Amino acid sequence: MIALRELKRVPSNHKIVIEVPENIAENQLMEVILLFKEPPKMSRAEKIALLKESQHDPLFLADLQAVSDDFSAMDNEEW
Repeated sequence: MIALRELKRVPSNHKIVIEVPENIAENQLMEVILLFKEPPKMSRAEKIALLKESQHDPLFLADLQAVSDDFSAMDNEEW
């Protein structure tokens, strides 16, 4: 099986042309699957703002400390 992947934007006429490589035989059976990516729910700026807020979130900081404590014994071991 040969798999080819291309990412394309939907054009205004909503038509996409598929170019098949020359080394694929004529009348070869192929399967075409269209997968549509969901538009992002948040902008990059919004995500960065949330990450900056996490520095002051007590629940996040407590979880971070708990994970750090769990690995503290291993951090002191020689490799």
